[in-house]
Amino acid sequence: MVAERRSPIQIGEGVRRVLKYSLHKTSEQVAIEKSLYRILAEDLIADHDVPPFNRSPYDGFALKAEDTENASQQHPIFLKVIDEIGAGEVSTATVDRGEAVRIMTGAAIPEGANAVAMFEVVKEQEQDGNQTIEVGRRFSKGQNISRRGEDTSEGTRLLKKGTTITPGVIALLATFGYKYVSVYEKPRVGIFATGTELLDIDEPLQSGKIRNSNAYMIASQVEKMGGEPVYFGKLKDDFEACFVAVTKSLSEVDVLITTGGVSVGDYDYLPAIYKKLGANVLFNKLAMRPGSVTTVAEYNGKLLFGLSGNPSACFVGGELFVRPFLKQSYGDLPYLAKTKAVLQTDFPKANPFTRLVRSRVEFTTNGIEVQPTGLDKSSSVTSIAEANAFIMFPGGTRSFEKGATVDVLLFDQQSGINPWNE
Repeated sequence: MVAERRSPIQIGEGVRRVLKYSLHKTSEQVAIEKSLYRILAEDLIADHDVPPFNRSPYDGFALKAEDTENASQQHPIFLKVIDEIGAGEVSTATVDRGEAVRIMTGAAIPEGANAVAMFEVVKEQEQDGNQTIEVGRRFSKGQNISRRGEDTSEGTRLLKKGTTITPGVIALLATFGYKYVSVYEKPRVGIFATGTELLDIDEPLQSGKIRNSNAYMIASQVEKMGGEPVYFGKLKDDFEACFVAVTKSLSEVDVLITTGGVSVGDYDYLPAIYKKLGANVLFNKLAMRPGSVTTVAEYNGKLLFGLSGNPSACFVGGELFVRPFLKQSYGDLPYLAKTKAVLQTDFPKANPFTRLVRSRVEFTTNGIEVQPTGLDKSSSVTSIAEANAFIMFPGGTRSFEKGATVDVLLFDQQSGINPWNE
């Protein structure tokens, strides 16, 4: 097999080429209990005010603020308690001058009342056979009242379609009566691992072989990105068998990911498979470390992501290219959020290309701090386990010292801002 010449492109250019394509998924209805981390397929509009009535945010007494205009500790006023209401109840009484209603948190403010005095600031007592409260301070109109619509008014767009459903979003859905919610169908993402050196995870170690970690790692990444991973197993080091397997799988999925097999070795068949398919190769080399051999091709509108067989390089390729493609396809924020952090250790390695170092960011009283999590090699597995960010060392730099301010990409925060605007 003759090695092909490859010209590296910048990461940002690779992302732009990928994002020229998009999936077009339809929506489906799912029960709210099954909607966590799915993607909204329609805007969420408030169909009523929240709260839907003036209510008390505290346990206390609803009263007229006018009665307390001259109240003080030295000259308290006394109000007759005429009713008591709990949450979910509505009083039929109208509060007149000199009167109050005992009220629980969440209950509707009774007619005539315009303020609430908390239990802690009044004294309850009996006076002439009637329950009264002693008030020794002044209250203003509207004090301690949650106004109708102060949280959300009817007609407000609460969330845009493309929003990931989180526990907070589920609270909104429940508030507005969404027993079922419209979400985008999950894209089916096929996954192949290549290489006869790979063992299944339950096989004992053998000389010259390693366990297949990439397939399980990238499948979990895809699931976190909102996709449905479909693992097809391992590809054999046989060109025709690989070609048949890849061709068949393309009819069953929306996207195909392969790990390994995209370099220029004698058994790296993916470039030849793309050629035989007649696929349009978007790029096959990137000016980055790790994962420079990451390859993406398009075939009949479907994208084929050829990721490195080295675990850290595979992980990087998934986050930098698969993530924005899937996220963009259903309107979600496509990029990892970018911020700055202070490096907590020296990094003496030269960076001829942009280097993505698996690292851990911590938010401390001194600010945002970051340091690498382990061995900075594309074959490293342990460096991924504790990482929550990439340090982005620019190409053309030689080293960085402890205390330097560096750019980082955060795994668990999404952004609509492209971090690769070179």
